[in-house]
Amino acid sequence: MREKQRQPNFINLDNMKKICIIGGGNLGQAIAEGLISSGFIKAKDITITRRNIEQLEPLKTKGVNVLADNVKAVKGAAWVILAVKPFQVAAILKEIGPVLQAGKQALISVITGVSLEDLATMAGNELTIFRAMPNTAIAIKESITCLSTHSDNQAHKDFVQQLFDQLGRSIFIEEQLMDAATVLGACGTAYAMRYIRANIQGGIEIGFDAQTAALIAAQTVKGAAELLLTRHTHPEQEIDKVTTPKGCTIAGLNEMEHQGFSSSLIKGIATSYNKIKKDM
Repeated sequence: MREKQRQPNFINLDNMKKICIIGGGNLGQAIAEGLISSGFIKAKDITITRRNIEQLEPLKTKGVNVLADNVKAVKGAAWVILAVKPFQVAAILKEIGPVLQAGKQALISVITGVSLEDLATMAGNELTIFRAMPNTAIAIKESITCLSTHSDNQAHKDFVQQLFDQLGRSIFIEEQLMDAATVLGACGTAYAMRYIRANIQGGIEIGFDAQTAALIAAQTVKGAAELLLTRHTHPEQEIDKVTTPKGCTIAGLNEMEHQGFSSSLIKGIATSYNKIKKDM
């Protein structure tokens, strides 16, 4: 395991918010859009790259620097965010690695399945490196982003967390939990969507039209999540508030459990996790 980096607060605070995003796909664009709309980063301090730069025209009109040249793009940036496909990362880092300056720049990877150790090896120098695992809700600034790093520089850790807090909520975890974070936080979006879909189907069966059922189901799930995030309570505490003796809620919950609701969800999470570990 790579030792934690003990480095000074090397990134000049005046230059802290100059960011380059390598990879202007959906994720890269969502990060740029979120940072601009939140006011955390000025558009002129963001550079984003893509081969077909015409597809970045909406960002360019907002003042973002749009380039096709990765090497040119990283020069002058304090933070370089890698938002490319896993199979592209080695070639990208081989390309920009020689111009990245340890002590003046840091790397943030949002690439699934590429470890801090692998990133450090491919970058070819002693850069400070972070990993970030957001989910698709980053497009509307509602992602949960899990972060990890070998660096012990608190100023840099605080900045990275503040950056991703503009795009939802973020939390630092041990890197060994990153695969688990992928399942719970990223795959979890699909699990939640499947629950909402089933809720909609049930709503149609008991009399609602599809559009009304979708609105009720989605807002109910959103409200339930906000209760936990706002009150910091356990789900069972909130469940107890709506389950009256001999009521319809407890009857429905018990039937779901008889049909294996909780156990099937837990097994699904474990299966997804085992699939990730098997394919590594």
